[in-house]
Parts: sequence; structure tokens; C-alpha cells
Amino acid sequence: MYEALRSFLNIFLAIALYSIVHSVLASLWVKAQVRRLAGAEADRWYRLMYNAFAVVSLVPVLVMVMLLPDHTLYSIPFPFLIIPVAIQVLAGLALAYGVWQTGVWSFLGIEQFLTPAKQKHRRLVLDGLYRYVRHPLYTAGLVLIWFNPVMTVNLLALNLGLTAYLVFGAMVEERKLVREHGTDYEAYRQSTPMLIPHFSRKDEKLS
Repeated sequence: MYEALRSFLNIFLAIALYSIVHSVLASLWVKAQVRRLAGAEADRWYRLMYNAFAVVSLVPVLVMVMLLPDHTLYSIPFPFLIIPVAIQVLAGLALAYGVWQTGVWSFLGIEQFLTPAKQKHRRLVLDGLYRYVRHPLYTAGLVLIWFNPVMTVNLLALNLGLTAYLVFGAMVEERKLVREHGTDYEAYRQSTPMLIPHFSRKDEKLS
């Protein structure tokens, strides 16, 4: 058990470092510095490179989760595991739909890289999943990681770190959206929850 606790700390510190690095790289200040050094051309490739780095740099953390000494905290048996797995499937579908709403190629950074001339002010999405929660992608991600039918010490460390990262990331994203959309986003923020959906929200349109 001592080795599992040591693994917990190592994994949590690793995901914390990952979160800090990626939050800094996503900040407007860093983007402005890159643009200052590389010119306006940086807007073309920055998001694609950021996403690629996010995926590659997460691999060592996942390897730690798989290889470091671990201890099972709980395992939901069949047929009860059908419930959390079904919830994970729904969350996965919501995640895919949310990415589709925001624009798959733009989300990945491919559109900006291939067709820089089409870059424009991002449209504020208020329909679909965004009617009920401001950050549906983060919400779906949290559901995916926490409804795993098996939980170990290593997974718990990863989940706690990712949860902190997603919540902090949502807060950072909020600041950028307020700067980009001004009072429109402020009004949206007042009527729509950040991460926990509110399905009784009225169907009024925000201008």
C-alpha cells in the first residue's frame, strides 16, 4: 500500500505539472508573445501544435498510471457495471457532439493551418449542449473519468489532477471568452451554469 501511495503522489505531481504547462501555453499572454516573435503566421499553426503537444506530453503520465505500483479501490461487478458504462457512452457521445458543434477541424487546429485566410472571429455558440452548460466538453470529460467502473489509486490520482485541470481550464477559457465576446458572453454566463447542466433553463435566445 505504501508503494501505491507513492505512486499516487508521483502521478498527481506529474498531472499537476502537465496542467500548469498547458494552462500557461493556452494563455493569451503566451500566444501574444509567440505572435510577437513569429509574426501573424503563428496564428496559423499555434492551435495545431498546442493540441499535438497536449497529446504527446500526456503519454508519459498515462504510462506512469499503467506501470507504477497500484491498488484497486473498488470494482463494480456485472451486471451493475452496465450503468456507469452506459453513462460513459452517453458522455462520449456528448463530447463528440460538442466538438462537432464547435467545428471539428477548427477545434483540432487543422482548419487554421490549412486555410489561414478563412480565420475569423469565433462565433459564440449558444445552442445545442451549450444551452444547458457553458463548457459541455469539460463536463463530458469529467463524467467519462469519474464513471469508470474500476477505480485504483493511480486512476484516482489521475482523475483528481485532471479534474483540477479542467476546472481551472474552464476558468481560463472564461476570461478569454469575455475578452472576445464582451457583454454577450457576460449575459450568457449569468443565465447558464459552468459545468453542471441546468436542464430547466428557458429557451430564450441570448443576443
